[in-house]
Amino acid sequence: MDILKLDRTAVLESVRILERATPADWAAPTPCAGWDLRELVAHMAGQHHGFAAAAAGGGTDLSEWRPADLGDDPVRTYRAAATEVLDAFALPGVLTREFALPEISTTTTFPASVAIGFHFLDYVVHGWDVAKTLGTDPGTDESVAEAALVFALRVPDDDRRLGPGAAFVPALTPARQAGTLDLVLAALGRTPGWTAPAAAPQH
Repeated sequence: MDILKLDRTAVLESVRILERATPADWAAPTPCAGWDLRELVAHMAGQHHGFAAAAAGGGTDLSEWRPADLGDDPVRTYRAAATEVLDAFALPGVLTREFALPEISTTTTFPASVAIGFHFLDYVVHGWDVAKTLGTDPGTDESVAEAALVFALRVPDDDRRLGPGAAFVPALTPARQAGTLDLVLAALGRTPGWTAPAAAPQH
């Protein structure tokens, strides 16, 4: 499994999907409860900054992981963050390093392959989140979905998913004959058939 290639594919796909967003989309609800599209993308860009810092030997300060200020051009800001993390992961020797991931643990570090696997899984799922928000197809390749499922099934489905700020909610039972990406989503508590809630009628 070439985790760097897989991660790059997922991140670039998230950029491609987001480039379809229009000014009217930034306040749209997303599959991430309580977040509109702008809040979701601010989180995604912030995580890119954090992982880039971790790849360079930093990342211990939680402030490096805070949601990004998207400014007046959210797509350009997100694209720049994606480029930053992909460049960081492409540095020589990155796969021999240990990554600090303080949102997961402040007492241990993680082998690069594991940390980048977390990042890869996040951006397969967040790419889907953005695509569903925009009413489009995430375009996830089957080989990417199969790799993501390996990581998704390693995420503990325990009480840590119940607390505020949990990255994932408890797993759902997938539909019979669900596709690979739907299995990934269900394992992480996403509803594969999610649609945006109907807008309240105007009076």
